[in-house]
This record gives sequence, structure tokens and C-alpha cells, in this order.
Amino acid sequence: MANYLLAALVPILWGSTYSAVSLFLHDLSPFWVAVWRALPAGLLLLLLKPGRPPLAWSKMTLLSVFNIAAFFPLLFIAAYRLPGSVAGTLGATLPLQLMLMQWLVEGKRPQLKMLVLAMLGFAGIVMILNPSADIDPIGAAAALTATALVARASLWLKDWPVTDIFRLTAWQLTLGGLLLIPLAFIVEGAPKPIATHELPGLVWVSLLNSSFAYWAFSRSIKKIGADSMAMISMLNPVAAVTLGIFLVGEVLGSYQWLGIAMVMMSLMLMIYSKQRAQRTLTLKPSL
Repeated sequence: MANYLLAALVPILWGSTYSAVSLFLHDLSPFWVAVWRALPAGLLLLLLKPGRPPLAWSKMTLLSVFNIAAFFPLLFIAAYRLPGSVAGTLGATLPLQLMLMQWLVEGKRPQLKMLVLAMLGFAGIVMILNPSADIDPIGAAAALTATALVARASLWLKDWPVTDIFRLTAWQLTLGGLLLIPLAFIVEGAPKPIATHELPGLVWVSLLNSSFAYWAFSRSIKKIGADSMAMISMLNPVAAVTLGIFLVGEVLGSYQWLGIAMVMMSLMLMIYSKQRAQRTLTLKPSL
């Protein structure tokens, strides 16, 4: 149970990113916010536990690019262009994208009922992005692409032998932050000075949403599996919607609420189906 509770903190913290951007970081470049989120967090962890990366440099770089250097800018583009509730729901398509990724990459065909639920979730995404909702297409594409990167990286992390999750997190954030610096300079130029009122947001997304959450995310994939961790990501839109409404004052249309409900329903039914299958397997008498 403790492993699942720790895993549940990850999407809740990540769901708060959108509100942190709206409340504290809306005047900063999304690319430089990505740098300030990743690099200080990684360097802090390396100071606490210095040492070589726990994976070969090639694998370490791949994880750093997919989980940090490419993911963070896309995430913040989505956060700047979309209501947090919408961005969080699109991010919660991780189980659907992971299922598709396992089918395409590993040849693991989804069960028919899981495929039906995935189609229900996709229909919900269409409702969220319907033309009358005036959803920014660049922000939506950024959110879905960012989630696809995490899905691919999750499969790598599941398969690659890693024993030191703390150092893995430290190096991912450090390498990812370093790779982001030239990209931020090319796209945005030199960074703006950070104002005092922006510091709480940067501290939140760097220390809690990066240092702690990425350690807990990597640990949870190893402890409870990539599929279960992906299912728990449904808490991301719950946190994003709740914080967006109460802290930022976001207002959604009826079609968007229906779409969010459909995505959440598909994910809840996936979890129920998986838990039921696990109970059946446990209770099945051995021959």
C-alpha cells in the first residue's frame, strides 16, 4: 500500500504544475522555466549523492532527452497555452498511449475490452478538443506528444536494470537541464531576471515536482510496474481540474466536462478490469 500511496503523489504533484505556471510563472519563457525546473533539481540531488550514472551514457542520455529535455518544454508549452484541467486530462492519456506503444514496440496486443476502453478515452479527447471549445491546437499537440515521450521512456525504464533510483533521477535532471540550455538560448535568447514573486513557483516545480516526483516516478515503475503507474496517472487531471478551478478560476464548457468525464471513466474501468484480473489470477488454484 505504501508503494501505491507514494506513486499517487506523483500525478498529484505534476497536476499542480499548470496552476503553478498560471499563478507564478506566466511571464517567463516556457523554455527557461524548463531549464530552471530541471538543472537545479538535478544538481541538488548530485550534491546529496555524487557518483557516476547508474546506466550507460547512451541509455542515460535517451532517458534524459525523453523524460526531461524534450518533455519539459512541451509540458510548459501546454501549460502556457491550455487550461490546466485540459492539459492535465490530455496528460492522463498515458495508459492509452502506453498500451499503443507496447503493441507497436513489443508486439503486446491489448485485450478487446482494453481496446474498447481506449476508444472511449480517445472519444473523450475529441470532446475536449472539439472546435467550439476553442482549444489551442499547439498546446494540445504539445501535451499529447509530451505524454508519448513519457510512455516510451517508461518502457525503457521498466526493461533496463537500475538499482540506484536516486542517482538515476539526479543524472536525468542534470543532463536534461544541460541539454535544455542551448535550446532555450536558440528559441528565446538570454533568460530574463527572475522576480521575487516568481520564486515560489520555481521552487515548487523544481524541488517537489522534479527532485521528489521524478525519484518517486522511477521508483514506482520498478516497484509496481509501468502499467500500474500509468493507471495511477489518472490523478493528474483530478489535481489539475481541482486546482485550476479553485486557485486559478478556470471555467470549462459542457463538452469539455463531458470529455474529461469520458477519459476518467475509461481509465477507472481500466484499473477496475486490471485489478479484477489480478484477483482472479491470485485466487485461481494451481494445478
